[in-house]
Amino acid sequence: MGYEPACELQHRAVEARKAGAIPDVLLLCEHPHVITLGRNGRLENLKASDHVLRQKRVEFYPSDRGGDVTYHGPGQIVMYPILDLTSHRRDVRWYVDRLEETMIRATREFGIEAKRIEGLHGTWVDAPAAPEKLDAPAGPEKLAALGVHLSRWVTSHGFAYNVSTDLRYFDLIVPCGISDKRATSLEKLLGRRVDSSEAAEKLSRHFGEVFGRSMTRASRSDFEAALAKQRSGRSRLQPAGVGAL
Repeated sequence: MGYEPACELQHRAVEARKAGAIPDVLLLCEHPHVITLGRNGRLENLKASDHVLRQKRVEFYPSDRGGDVTYHGPGQIVMYPILDLTSHRRDVRWYVDRLEETMIRATREFGIEAKRIEGLHGTWVDAPAAPEKLDAPAGPEKLAALGVHLSRWVTSHGFAYNVSTDLRYFDLIVPCGISDKRATSLEKLLGRRVDSSEAAEKLSRHFGEVFGRSMTRASRSDFEAALAKQRSGRSRLQPAGVGAL
């Protein structure tokens, strides 16, 4: 799904959640190549010119999420929770911590210990030292980026988790405005192919555990149909649980 229609879908879902017409929802997708800039981001962290972006067919969008500049693309699972935090906990730091915990638990299932870094959002791993630098300490690399938005305690945006992402696209930016850290992916860390659906299942399951919600799968078409009916006041989605799209 393109970034712009995904934002529009989130906006519709947020309004429906505010109205109590839908339960908490977790939207899962992959985007075509796109670079987005958070509301507090700095444009100088976009290193590529308009010409280079056009050549590489990379779109650019400003965003109302938190954070700086980041890249989305094929092989990266993007998860957008639409949650009413009044039914969880009205605490942004707690919410961000819970998103990070979701990713840490899912990553552990692949045999990789992910972690938080004080003062930096997202999910990090200690990358192995390069063969030519065996004595050098392993530096942290970013497996997943995080940026959220809240409106009347209803969340949108979320996190992007690198499964088989082409990491060369991160060279077009200063990821999240952090110049001395690099991005990584599950495939790079494991040295083998990883199917996105496998990672999505683990992330969705741990998301439900962390937020105390049972997960029910919904197709995009069914979800959009429910939102359309909600607008006309004729339908409400299931009152409990969380839908994973």
